[in-house]
Amino acid sequence: MTFLKSVTTAAFAAAMLATTSLSAFADNVVIGRANEPSAIDPQFSRTGNNQMTADNMFETLLSTDANLQMHPHLATEWKNIDPLTWEISLRKDVTFHDGSPFTADDVVFSIERTDKVPNSPAPFTDMVSTVAKAEKIDDHTIRVTTKRPNPALMEQIGRVFLVSKKAAENASLEDFNSGKAAIGTGPYKFVEWKPAESLKLVAYDGYWGEKPDYDNVEFRFIANDAARTAALLSGSVDLIDAVSPADVARLQGEKSIKVYPIESGRLVYLALNMRDDTAPGVVDAAGKLIEPNPFRDARVRKAISSMIDRNLMVDRILNGSGVASAQIVPSVLGGYVKDLQPTKPDAAEAKKLLTEAGFPEGFGITLYSSNNRFPGDGDIAQAMGQMLARGGLKVNGVQTQPYNVYAAAATKGEYGAYIFSLGASTPNSEGSLRSLLQTYSKDAGTGGFNRMRYSNPEFDAMLTSAMEEFDHETRMKKLEDATKIAMEDQAIVPLYFQKIYWASRDGLDFTPNLSERTIAQDVRKQK
Repeated sequence: MTFLKSVTTAAFAAAMLATTSLSAFADNVVIGRANEPSAIDPQFSRTGNNQMTADNMFETLLSTDANLQMHPHLATEWKNIDPLTWEISLRKDVTFHDGSPFTADDVVFSIERTDKVPNSPAPFTDMVSTVAKAEKIDDHTIRVTTKRPNPALMEQIGRVFLVSKKAAENASLEDFNSGKAAIGTGPYKFVEWKPAESLKLVAYDGYWGEKPDYDNVEFRFIANDAARTAALLSGSVDLIDAVSPADVARLQGEKSIKVYPIESGRLVYLALNMRDDTAPGVVDAAGKLIEPNPFRDARVRKAISSMIDRNLMVDRILNGSGVASAQIVPSVLGGYVKDLQPTKPDAAEAKKLLTEAGFPEGFGITLYSSNNRFPGDGDIAQAMGQMLARGGLKVNGVQTQPYNVYAAAATKGEYGAYIFSLGASTPNSEGSLRSLLQTYSKDAGTGGFNRMRYSNPEFDAMLTSAMEEFDHETRMKKLEDATKIAMEDQAIVPLYFQKIYWASRDGLDFTPNLSERTIAQDVRKQK
């Protein structure tokens, strides 16, 4: 793996002073973040830790508000010329951090680059998978031709991070990580990244939009929940994210602290690896990998789901900071199925299903999880292990790792059973269904987050029908039908939607959001 660099040279510091007004050093904010990015290139990885980092420096055609509704941003308007052709108008008063103008050339380049970033552990491929061609009409107009009718095109390409063609065309990952190619149009400019330590930004004086309240921002990466809370209480940071549910009551009792809760669109789920004839860690009594892969049998997947007490997880481990789930998106988003609700654990049903599948005595399993991606992830994994053991499986181990290591290994298929999460990023379920459950195809750009390699032709057909439907109500109904097919097949084992919290010291305000972004633009001085 490429070693990541940071820039601290005197020359760079001098350049920063030359391009920043003296008043820019008057106001500082320090943010304690639970996780760090794996790279600064905004198109390198679609994981939440990378996207929230990119959101400070780079922008997209559409913006997403706190409730996942999308609005014009660098694209001001768009229209369908015909079912396959879109014409998109771009904002004219925008410059990159190096002062160069933002034009259609940059948008076309960014769209074409999206699925070509080398070694991406979580590519943005599905956002551009239906794009046949993107072309410049004039400096502030582009035309996009799709491979098939795609009513959700703007919801998809509208989330592609836009980079400077001049800065990024021949740039390496190291060029982004050092700041050389980290040239965006966003409210903040790159200053310095020290992996595992901090990221420093400075407000961009030429920003076209609403000016941020703070000129200098430092993100400190503090993975340990207790350490992050302690940093806030001591005053060494001004705001923290991913507040541990165990710390919420304590922080709410502090007069100098404000807590910001929200029920998020992030689903925590158990993934069962179906990509090969055997699944890593899934073994018989002698410790030999079982072939054929048990997880390819829907009865096994349903049996495992029946072993899990979701409400116990939420109530006991998360102190109520979650909502048990049996589907992909929460009730506030389109495509949610009202009558698809989580069931109580049923040991007898699990035993029956395992027996029918040929495993009356169960089998051995190793469970994997991150330990710093979301509150309580390591504890959830331990509890899950106990539930599966009580349900009839032999749990040979529960292994947890830091997220930046864990995510890459999961993407490569190195785990058999593992806990992961997916945050909703669009106003309805289509994006989550496409990326998580659609049959994976690198060439077609489908199933970008389908690390399990689940595949169901009936589901794919219904989802495709929904994706090509321009009538909104019919489209939502088809998304519901696709969800029913996938959940009846137990494509994944949904666990719960997170309730998440931020907390700040008195004197500033923060806007919580369903997408869990912790970005400097959302931090405001208290009025």
